[in-house]
Amino acid sequence: MSKAKLAFPSENLESKFRNPAVTKQAKSTKFQGSALIMTRGLVLPIIIVVVWQLAGSLLHVSNTILPTPLDIFHSFLELARTGELFGHIKISVFRALIGFILGASLGLLFGTLTGLSNKAEQFVDPSLQMLRTVPHLALSPLFILWFGLGELSKELLIALGAFFPLYVNTLLGIRGVDKKLFDVARILEFSRWNQVTKLIFPAALPNILLGVRLSLGAAWLGLVVSELMGASEGIGYLIMDARQFTRTEVVFVGIIIFALGGKIGDSLVRVLESRFLKWRDSYQGENAA
Repeated sequence: MSKAKLAFPSENLESKFRNPAVTKQAKSTKFQGSALIMTRGLVLPIIIVVVWQLAGSLLHVSNTILPTPLDIFHSFLELARTGELFGHIKISVFRALIGFILGASLGLLFGTLTGLSNKAEQFVDPSLQMLRTVPHLALSPLFILWFGLGELSKELLIALGAFFPLYVNTLLGIRGVDKKLFDVARILEFSRWNQVTKLIFPAALPNILLGVRLSLGAAWLGLVVSELMGASEGIGYLIMDARQFTRTEVVFVGIIIFALGGKIGDSLVRVLESRFLKWRDSYQGENAA
């Protein structure tokens, strides 16, 4: 009797995905899906811009009150041509990046400590939760008195905003890990380091990445507050300077840049989520495709 070679389903799937034609088709389908999602996301902004432009042109609204999108675009081109706009963008992005890295790092550290230790939570969490409820605008004068009007006060205010979302979500993510996984780790005799790196962090990663998204938004908000309170450079300064000279179209340029910057940061984190959370089989909503 000849021995027949059994073909397991996993082997068939593996050989299928190794096929270059199948891989190319899968990449093409993924690209088309991403393009469709992007197109759907642009529908509402395009409608708003068209209605805005028509209303401004037909109703003859004063540019001082509500400039049309074309006027805003012309101001953007003028600021870009002189190089003034990109200088302000560079300063603002650098401030936001430094503040976010500082605040998010500390938020991840404290969230991990309080998540892993009940005693650390009991000592630290009440004070942090009380500080979390204080608005940025209430703290900004104090930061100016303590650290002056230089870069340090702005970066620390941004870091404060970026700290709490990642801290809270890291704590909740660690405490949300299934207790049965710790029993398995105990049976496998995992060290404490292996428990944290191979069990706790992977299970808490959805919450941590959500905290990163929220921290980016809070850092951007902290940047706006810090630059509006007192700055000689940056997009916030550009907005305040335009307000003093009633250049409403330049104010809108600054607001749109803040909005686009926040959206770009959020999209980058969503890309990380799609790469690191491929294992998650969660509900995507009806007609997700």
